[in-house]
Amino acid sequence: MWLRLRQIALVAEKLAPIEAALIDVLGVKVAFRDPGVGHFGLENALFPIGNILLEVVAPTRENTAGGRYLERRGGDGGYMVITQCDDHLPRRKRVADLGIRIVNQFENKHFRNMQLHPKDTGGSFFEIDEALGENAHAHDGPWEPSGPDWQKYRDTSRVSGIIAAEVQADDPRQVAGRWSEISESPLAADGLTLPLDNATVRFVPCTDGRPEGLGGIDIRCTDKAAVLAAARRQNLPVNGDTVMLCGMRMKMIG
Repeated sequence: MWLRLRQIALVAEKLAPIEAALIDVLGVKVAFRDPGVGHFGLENALFPIGNILLEVVAPTRENTAGGRYLERRGGDGGYMVITQCDDHLPRRKRVADLGIRIVNQFENKHFRNMQLHPKDTGGSFFEIDEALGENAHAHDGPWEPSGPDWQKYRDTSRVSGIIAAEVQADDPRQVAGRWSEISESPLAADGLTLPLDNATVRFVPCTDGRPEGLGGIDIRCTDKAAVLAAARRQNLPVNGDTVMLCGMRMKMIG
């Protein structure tokens, strides 16, 4: 069985300014806006970065799960680490055997979804999904949350992939072990890095004054200089190769 990083979700108080900053800094394009998230009192935008999707959601009304998450974490930031698997049923059984609660799940002819409770996983929302149908397991294959033709909106002139997610936790070693147990994937020798088929998940201490959550991503660049220059024009905090955007440490690699 394989497990890939397929989508990173961020949450913001307001969608429009974050969307504009991502387009200007990373050179990405909006591939889809999912009307289905309106059911949860949210609006969103999805941006392809290589064959991984970066999503930003923002609340459109009071008392939403996204809004409460913003309050708990003290503002904009990371929300979910979303993975793609090749066989969902054993993954579901594993989660049930471990007694992990499921926040949300659904299944249709195109997609199987399973979003795990962060209090049971630790660190952040961890989601395991499977695409179904023709070419479903291809790296550039269909991915229902990103719309019917996300590939047409891919622009790799500045960035070409998300290669790591950084989850901060009060006890990163314990949370790393939990994610390893859930995914049935062994940790790297450091005990703090979970290798996926196309990326890694790092577990680090909370050192930024914010509680547990998705704190950063590593982005493979094709034009790092252009990314950093655009970030400075936007007056975003830049520390070496790391840009702070939407409350996230976005480290530019390449």
